Amino acid sequence: MLLISPTTYLAAVFFYTIMGLLYWSILREMVNTPQDDLPAVQFFKLFWLPTFFVVPLLTMRSIAGERNRGTLDTLLTTPASRASIVFSKFAGAYLFYMVLWIGTLGFPLIALKAFPHVINAAALFKAEAIIGSLSFIAVSGILFISIGIFSSSITRSQLVAGMLTFTALFVAIVGGQQIGSMALRSGELSQWLGSVVNYLQIFQHLDDFAHGVIDTRPFFYYSSTGIMLLGLSTLVIEAKA
Repeated sequence: MLLISPTTYLAAVFFYTIMGLLYWSILREMVNTPQDDLPAVQFFKLFWLPTFFVVPLLTMRSIAGERNRGTLDTLLTTPASRASIVFSKFAGAYLFYMVLWIGTLGFPLIALKAFPHVINAAALFKAEAIIGSLSFIAVSGILFISIGIFSSSITRSQLVAGMLTFTALFVAIVGGQQIGSMALRSGELSQWLGSVVNYLQIFQHLDDFAHGVIDTRPFFYYSSTGIMLLGLSTLVIEAKA
């Protein structure tokens, strides 16, 4: 269904257009002004921009569209379990999400081919930065796509599902960052609460991964929260069946 859905290709075109322009802007700035971070690190730090729009486009039709068309009831009469239906919806959106990000590896190849005498190949293809950043994208994508699937499961309107997904992603990504900034300014949090706030710092997770610091706590956070949301989606489907 993703491969024949117009919103899928709309998401892909939007994703590559925006990220391509951002990558070009990063390279131009790198040539004009010395930068502390590698191009890959700067590029993946902007992961939140396409995530806000691509994830809702990929997931808003997953269950809400089935319920709106009346095909969800038919699907539930098949031998497939509710959990397998939810997981298949998640797997399809997650794999396409990862394909989009893996496709961005073509950007440094295009840049090197177009400007071989200007671009530093070693800076473009720093393995630690690319592998670490893509690892973060893969792990965090579990949570982001699960948010979209859960939002789609609680409504029959695709538009409402997309808006709920956008809002939840904004809270998860930007909200944690803002809470951390306020806590840092106030300096009044207890040690335990401060550790919880730091645990939710998504941008800090990306910075660690991009610099080769692999921590198991983000793996547990994204995977456990994503599995919980998928489980809740299953319960919602069963309750509304």
